[in-house]
Amino acid sequence: MAATAVRRSENISELNRVLFMPCPVCENDPKAQPAITFQAEKAVQDEELRAILYRNVVVRVGGVPVFYTPYLAHPDPSVDRASGFLIPRIDYEQGLGLSVEAPYLHVVSPSEDWLFSPRVNTNVAPLMNVQWRRRFDSGTIVARGGYTYARNFGDFDLDGDGDAESKVHFGDRTHRSYVLAHGKFDLGDTWRWGFTAERVSDKTLFDRYDVSSPYQDNGLYYGDRRRLISQIYAERQTQRSYLSVAAFSIQSLRLDPSFSDTDFRDPDGFKVFEDDNRLPLVAPIIDARWEPEGPVMGGRLRLQGSAVALTRDAYVGFPTLRPEIVPANPTDDLPGVDSRRVTGKMDWRRVMISPMGLRWEPFVDMRADVYSIDDLPPFLGIDNDTVSRVRTSAGVDVSYPLYRPFAGTGSIILEPMAQLSISNDADLDRLIPVEDSQTVELDHISLFRMDRFPGYDLLEGGWRFTAGARATFNWDDTRSASLFVGRSTRADDERAYFIPVPDAPTQLYDPSGLARRTSDWVVQGTFDPSERMRGWFHAVMDGSGNLRRAEATISGDWGRRNSGALSYILDSSNPLAGPNNRNYEFVQVASQQFVYGNWGITVRGIADMERDLITRSEVGLLYDDDCFRVEIGWRRDNTRVRPTGPSEGIFIRLNLATFGGNGYDDSQLR
Repeated sequence: MAATAVRRSENISELNRVLFMPCPVCENDPKAQPAITFQAEKAVQDEELRAILYRNVVVRVGGVPVFYTPYLAHPDPSVDRASGFLIPRIDYEQGLGLSVEAPYLHVVSPSEDWLFSPRVNTNVAPLMNVQWRRRFDSGTIVARGGYTYARNFGDFDLDGDGDAESKVHFGDRTHRSYVLAHGKFDLGDTWRWGFTAERVSDKTLFDRYDVSSPYQDNGLYYGDRRRLISQIYAERQTQRSYLSVAAFSIQSLRLDPSFSDTDFRDPDGFKVFEDDNRLPLVAPIIDARWEPEGPVMGGRLRLQGSAVALTRDAYVGFPTLRPEIVPANPTDDLPGVDSRRVTGKMDWRRVMISPMGLRWEPFVDMRADVYSIDDLPPFLGIDNDTVSRVRTSAGVDVSYPLYRPFAGTGSIILEPMAQLSISNDADLDRLIPVEDSQTVELDHISLFRMDRFPGYDLLEGGWRFTAGARATFNWDDTRSASLFVGRSTRADDERAYFIPVPDAPTQLYDPSGLARRTSDWVVQGTFDPSERMRGWFHAVMDGSGNLRRAEATISGDWGRRNSGALSYILDSSNPLAGPNNRNYEFVQVASQQFVYGNWGITVRGIADMERDLITRSEVGLLYDDDCFRVEIGWRRDNTRVRPTGPSEGIFIRLNLATFGGNGYDDSQLR
């Protein structure tokens, strides 16, 4: 709004006595003060410059002036992005002190920009963050990096009271930095290539300087939580075929589990992390699939090929060696075991439906693996060996979906399903490493797969019968619930699926739920009782009904803007308790509740039920209307990996309508 408007020239328009609001005017209450307004003596829109320039600007919040500047400028609405300062990030942590990050965006061209984000801290040296983005004709590159020249701080318990002091500075000033980059390019209609480059100089740098979103999923292969991956890859994909060739290496920022009984600290109080030399260099890794255009013998034929080479500098017992051949004596001087694998696979499947609706899917699966293993420990009596194996399987999937409608829009669907397969016995030679088959997620889909272990190193043989059923209730278009229950039976126990208990290496346990004749029970369901509430759960139980793994989430919203979510996750598969036990149990909550008008509170947190400890928590005061959203609150980080021990601080999150936000997120809450 303005008192007068003048068209000075073809490109210049002028407004006098200006009042700008990023939110709509409240027509029902003309006397109501907008949450935020920008009042200026003059505003000039330069269409050639594509900018709006202000003179003598007063920013008012609720009608109260809070800020004055003689000059202000921002791009006009025709500009997608323009150079200038973005909303700053302000917070406080015990280790860093008061921190201010003021990002500046420099637009080079419509296809390139730079983001400079210096972070200034009162307790430690500043950290300069830089991001470069460039779009090319065939792809894009995004590269982030950070640099500081500083001493280390807060990594050990100086006074021996069991708590790490977060303001301790030690060591010499040195260069500390990180790089997080990825790119993807198309090479014609079927080929593309890409890369990721992820490395950090200090394994605690992201935690100490609170770097935002350092762990992202980019590229062909993803690094999991607290592991960085650098890779280069090429892919070719058509409607009937797929080929990928890649190589990658990993940097781990995880704590060394062998030091868990000392809070992952060595005798000097320093945090001890995984040795990167124990992680493999994967070069190359090849995956290929091809299907003929038409049916073969009335069904779908698929041919697959895979190859990988793994090289390690340091010795690792399990999983590169089976538990029965891992030596009990010291292994510090032993070389890392290297391995190579080539796999060929053929599977054929045909779908047939009987007149009464019974669905039959006969299938045939043939697979051959060849392994070459080098640098074996001397106590085995051989330095290298070659192992080959072949498995042939045949079977049938049967399902009989039943549907019955109710009055109105309701219905019930029952889906009994079963699978019978027969194979030659699995050849699980003790020299074959178990690199890519360590983690099994049994669910309603993987339970019926021929190869239920991920990867190729572990496979199943013999005869197997799997049965399950799903029931789905639909009350109407928005309310429904479903439940799946299933289990598998095999001919014999398979000892090769057992792994050592961390606290008792001579004892074995079954984390997969597939080692015994009868597998674990799989129970999975969803429930949506209304448009405002949703839920999901998944559980794996042994034959005695003991819960081994479970996940559950329920979320909902009420009122106009109130919302909440509650999640639970459990792993109790390890039968023995001890400092190296990998069992865990977490509860996570996130909610916002408006109490009066636009004012509310936010709560977020993660509780470690195994350690009876709240690992992360946030409590904040919230104001949210059509103009802006702001959260001011307190947070505490008490995760084991933090080098500084528990950290507390104040955070501010700000998002202005039409002007964007400060980019602060809560990605640590997962």
